[in-house]
Amino acid sequence: MKKKINKKSKKIKKRNITLPQKKQKINKYKYLTKKINFNVVIEKRYKILMFIIGLLMFILILKLFYMQIMVKEKYLEKKEELTQNIIEGPSTPRGRIYDRNGKIIVDNKAVKTIYYKKNPGVKTDKEIEMAYKVAGYINVDYSKLTERMLREFWVASNPKAAKKKIKESELKKLRERKIDINDIYKYKIERVTKEEINSFDEEGKEAAYIYYLMNKGYSYAEKAIKKEDVTDEEYAIVAEHISEIPGFNTKLDWERDYPYDNVFKSILGKVSSSETGVPSDLAKHYRKLGYALTDRVGTSYLEYQYNKYLTGTKAKYEVLDDGSYKEIKKGKRGNDIQLTIDIELQKAVEDIITEELLIAKTEKYTDNFNRSFVIITDPNTGEILAMAGKQVKLEDDGTYKVYDYTTGVITSSVTPGSIVKGASHIVGYNTGALKIGERRNDACIKIAATPIKCSYHAYGNIDDIQALKYSSNTYQFHTAIKVGKGTYVYDGPLSLDKEAFNTYRNTFKEFGLGVKSGIDLPNENLGYKGENTLSGYLLDFSIGQYDTYTPIQLSQYISTIATNGKRLKPYLLKTVYSSDKESLSKSIYETKTEELNTVDTKQEYMDRVHEGFRQVLAPGGTGHGYINDLYNAAGKTGTSESFVDTDNDGKIDTETITATFAGYAPYDNPKVTFTVISPDVATKNLDYNTMSKVNRRITTKISQKYFEIYG
Repeated sequence: MKKKINKKSKKIKKRNITLPQKKQKINKYKYLTKKINFNVVIEKRYKILMFIIGLLMFILILKLFYMQIMVKEKYLEKKEELTQNIIEGPSTPRGRIYDRNGKIIVDNKAVKTIYYKKNPGVKTDKEIEMAYKVAGYINVDYSKLTERMLREFWVASNPKAAKKKIKESELKKLRERKIDINDIYKYKIERVTKEEINSFDEEGKEAAYIYYLMNKGYSYAEKAIKKEDVTDEEYAIVAEHISEIPGFNTKLDWERDYPYDNVFKSILGKVSSSETGVPSDLAKHYRKLGYALTDRVGTSYLEYQYNKYLTGTKAKYEVLDDGSYKEIKKGKRGNDIQLTIDIELQKAVEDIITEELLIAKTEKYTDNFNRSFVIITDPNTGEILAMAGKQVKLEDDGTYKVYDYTTGVITSSVTPGSIVKGASHIVGYNTGALKIGERRNDACIKIAATPIKCSYHAYGNIDDIQALKYSSNTYQFHTAIKVGKGTYVYDGPLSLDKEAFNTYRNTFKEFGLGVKSGIDLPNENLGYKGENTLSGYLLDFSIGQYDTYTPIQLSQYISTIATNGKRLKPYLLKTVYSSDKESLSKSIYETKTEELNTVDTKQEYMDRVHEGFRQVLAPGGTGHGYINDLYNAAGKTGTSESFVDTDNDGKIDTETITATFAGYAPYDNPKVTFTVISPDVATKNLDYNTMSKVNRRITTKISQKYFEIYG
């Protein structure tokens, strides 16, 4: 009994232990339930959410108030823009171009034009029908009509007959993709017979040419059917019948007009036509700038360089629901530009070169001579007053004709000869290879295994000023030998430091020789830089017989000397004026004088060069008589050995002499520079006295003309 009771008590004890534990656990959850009231939490979160929603609604109401009340007009305009069907009108006339004195040298003239712009979906037979109709309305010069055009017109006019010209075997090859549709078309054109071509009468030929004009170039572009000599009657009759010939229309177009005819015309540049729009080679350039391919743009030289100023603003039209147009923005012609060129001086210079070229061709030993260049500048600003180049050619009838070659001022290069000796003197002074007043014996020099090198005359014992006055070559040779750290022995070998080439070139670049001038024209060339560093070539370099330079570089060189070493950027654009005013009164841009660099030398060295150049034009100097003594000029003449290909086989076969001159006046306060170059004026080894003096005559006349105008 006792044991049982104990067992039972143990069970009870056990229960007494476990039951309170379970009860404790239950009470814990009850405590937590009381601690967190989910209803309160939800209510708080709801209030926060409502506050956020209310805040957002308030912001939205403010935004709507701002948009609908404060900036309502702005968004109405934006809506109008998005819903409007806007088109642009054709290119408006370009700005005028004036010379420095306000004389118009490029203008616009109205041109009555009959044109065609293909409508979407128009078929070939309809175009042929319209071509015949238009041929009855207007007279078109079809002298440029070719047999190929007639063949194509016959194929287009007779599609069934043309199809019969294709063999079944050829159609099979087409299906098998052994040939393509272009081959089929080629066969059709080739198989049009002479009889079929001759079946076209005068009206048919005129229609054929009109059809050709309708389809040449871009399909979306306007095609000028007749642009020159459109009569009032033709203009009216086409305008009256445009409903019968959809795509045809009339308009007053514009063309560039040149009051001074061809004077300076090549540098003024060209403008694309309405038919061509932007040329393919310039399409990438102009599309980047936002132009449409149908726009009329400048394609060369100044028209291209300053297209952004000269291009007008096109009118804008809204296409209304009934198909009519409403102008919403007026078109405006481009801004006007004024050049630094004096057109009267320019014309006189071109006439002088033309006259002298023809005279020179009547002189002996000028077989290879065919061109001359002239540049006149203000050295204190960089303004170009006149810039011309002319080329003479033998025509088939045995007479000579002169053509414009002004572009050669920046694209062609010449061997300059002795005019660079001013820069060579500065190299000598700067390096210590030449001392002020240093005297040397002007005798020929001989390097082993090379021809003897001499001045034109043996001038004896001369100093640095006389070396420039008489244009001594050997004086420069001895300077070059010292710059190259060499030792000269008659008929002995000569070894010079190759770094001397860089020494010379670095100084020459400071004068503008061997670097681009920076003139505001596209396509400026650099000239030729010799790569061979043999010692003899350094001597040649020092007298202007190695590297070649463009005429504009030589002009910049003499201007740099005239300004005591300040190299200025040459330019042609003087001022841009708004076209809002008819007169040149509202300036929107003006070119400022830009100094590119200053020659690293002492003023006393520049003074020696000035004095030497003054002596060149004094009695006894090589340039005496080039410019009238009254004008107190200074300068330097030059003759150089050049080379030409006389039989056009791509190989140099004849050595010639090039004549050059560069000067400024007055020498003590330069106001003007003259650069005159006549390449290949004579054959090498010709006696100087028998050589044509065309370069001297041109210099005398153009300088005299300048002083007549400017005093």
